[in-house]
Amino acid sequence: MTEFTTSHDSETDPRTRMECGVCWTVYDPAEGDPLGRAAPGTPFAALPDDWCCPTCDAPPVKFLRLDDDR
Repeated sequence: MTEFTTSHDSETDPRTRMECGVCWTVYDPAEGDPLGRAAPGTPFAALPDDWCCPTCDAPPVKFLRLDDDR
């Protein structure tokens, strides 16, 4: 089962994938976001201040932690 919590949890593992609550795009730190200036290995909490969802332009506060068993 998948669970969601708010994105700005200070105890979130840097490898945690985050999912946009607007369009469901997943930010995977292992992949980063080349268009959003995030190199592979960049944790969600370390994204640039002006980063937004690459699909719908939602701000980071709209992202939810994706807890899955991958």
